[in-house]
Amino acid sequence: MADVVTVAVLAGTTREQRESIKAARYIADFANRLDGVEVIFVDPKAFNFPGDGNDPEGKDPHYTEIVAKADAFFIVTPEYNHSFPGSLKRMLDSELELYNHKPVAFAGASSGNWGGVRAVEALLTAVRETGLVALSWDVYFPHVQDIFTDDGTMKEEYTERYEKGLTKLFAELLTFARLFKQIR
Repeated sequence: MADVVTVAVLAGTTREQRESIKAARYIADFANRLDGVEVIFVDPKAFNFPGDGNDPEGKDPHYTEIVAKADAFFIVTPEYNHSFPGSLKRMLDSELELYNHKPVAFAGASSGNWGGVRAVEALLTAVRETGLVALSWDVYFPHVQDIFTDDGTMKEEYTERYEKGLTKLFAELLTFARLFKQIR
């Protein structure tokens, strides 16, 4: 298929009780239904990031391959204590050179009213430093535990809202990904 865009969907936490994983899987499933999109789902539990920073000993070779291959990213982060998880920061810090000039979209998730907006806002400074290009709007999952069933299926009454928002957001993400592929 010509002009395939590879999107890495990053789940933002290793926490055992993570509800945001349902939103991350939903977004990856949504993207898999789009023409011309290859999705790589990234669960930080599947990687090992020893140490801190961008030093060689702090990298996971499999994650390095994913970041090199990805044309765009979609980060799904829960909000913990008005910010994003340290496991997400550790993952993002490991590959500074490979993120440059690749677009990134965000989704926030929380058990409360804000839907992870403070986590996404906190991420912007760190993401800008990586060279990723943040899109201008996001998707939020407030009361995430009420949006999905226990098995991770989105409840019917929420589907139209999220399908509409993700359709618009992915159109922008894929447009930027194709544009930036030409200049990298």
